[in-house]
Amino acid sequence: MSKHGRVLVAMSGGVDSSVTALMLHEQGYEVVGVTMKTWDYAAGGTGKRVTGCCDLDSINDAREMAVRLGFHHMIIDLREEFGPKIIGNFTGEYMAGRTPNPCVLCNTFIKWEALLKRADMLDCELIATGHYAKVREENGRFVISKGVDHTKDQSYVLWGLEQQNMARTRFPVGGFKKSEIREMAERSGFPELAHKSESYEICFIPDNDYRGFLKRKDPSAFEKLAHGKLVGTDGAVLGEHDGYPFFTIGQRKGLGIATGSPMYVTEIIPETNTVVLGGKDALDKQTAWVRTPNFQKVDALHGEMETVTKVRYKDKGTPATIAMHGEQVRVDFHSKVAGIAPGQSAVFYEGDDVVGGGFIDREPVKP
Repeated sequence: MSKHGRVLVAMSGGVDSSVTALMLHEQGYEVVGVTMKTWDYAAGGTGKRVTGCCDLDSINDAREMAVRLGFHHMIIDLREEFGPKIIGNFTGEYMAGRTPNPCVLCNTFIKWEALLKRADMLDCELIATGHYAKVREENGRFVISKGVDHTKDQSYVLWGLEQQNMARTRFPVGGFKKSEIREMAERSGFPELAHKSESYEICFIPDNDYRGFLKRKDPSAFEKLAHGKLVGTDGAVLGEHDGYPFFTIGQRKGLGIATGSPMYVTEIIPETNTVVLGGKDALDKQTAWVRTPNFQKVDALHGEMETVTKVRYKDKGTPATIAMHGEQVRVDFHSKVAGIAPGQSAVFYEGDDVVGGGFIDREPVKP
């Protein structure tokens, strides 16, 4: 019997989740490792093997660590859940003229749900992952905050976690820098993990070609979208495109036209298969509307609140005032923000703490 109890650790085979398992094992927890298979790279049709959490090598790396340290390891096949919830949403969002972030949905609706379900089955009190974030209890609520290594911080993708899930979650690597995690792996006799490269592609698009992926999913739909209009902010027709889902807000390259000055995608109008182009200034906005918000540090948003709001993963954040307007959050930035893309997440921070977050809307919902 361990002195701390049982913990289910999500192990992708990478250095962060592996050191998570290592740390908890050394602290006296009874560790049960689990690797989630969410996608079969052979189904992607690209011919390129996956280099992330779904390939056989990563699964074997996770299993090898478990064997060497003497704790149980298992594989969970989540492909049936992953397909409709994550890939279905991914394609649906692009077809709606929005730019999705599948990692947010996967973390909230696939990984945590699956982990907690298996944790209950295996009598594990806690679950743990290798995310660079921290969680604590304060004033009766559980709060996620940025990891110590702000260059690797992953709190942005965790805004959707609910209180009952956060209460059972631990992020052991969140209190360390990435370099320190690699050093731990090296010192503990796992040099191959310490020097393992990272993968930044979406797991089900290993060649990083999301346009090709969308087209393979529904070729007939894109045949109908050919010869759409590229227009300027003044409405003047500038050229044609092969389908609005191939574009994202803020995109500059691959527009298919030559102009005398740099042009950017400023708006996508799926109803008319139109992509609007403009100068860099046309990307600047001071208001965003956010749907399906989830609040963590507060139980609900009462009145106005001052936050720093991030509109994309690598965004540094901009001071903003947030307030509820019906079922949406209105975000009034204190200065202009470029490239606010519907479908991406807006995450509200108070210092390093996540207040909450939601999905950016194209426009406010009419009452």
